[in-house]
Amino acid sequence: MTLEPDPGALEDHDDLGEPASDPVPDEERVRTGEERVDSVVAAIEQLRDRPVDEHVAAFEQAHDELRRALDDVPPQDPA
Repeated sequence: MTLEPDPGALEDHDDLGEPASDPVPDEERVRTGEERVDSVVAAIEQLRDRPVDEHVAAFEQAHDELRRALDDVPPQDPA
């Protein structure tokens, strides 16, 4: 029994199997309208161009920044 390669498996990679460095199209970008949150999302979107061993630190930093943004939001009065 032989396994056939998945023809779509490398669609996000260049000819050498490296991740493609195409930027995320504008219509696929996630935007919330909150500047602090959007900057974290943009930083995560750029991870596709970074080595995998840098991802954990980036996600930990993103988590910390999102937590600080949430902690700074004043509670809303129930209506």
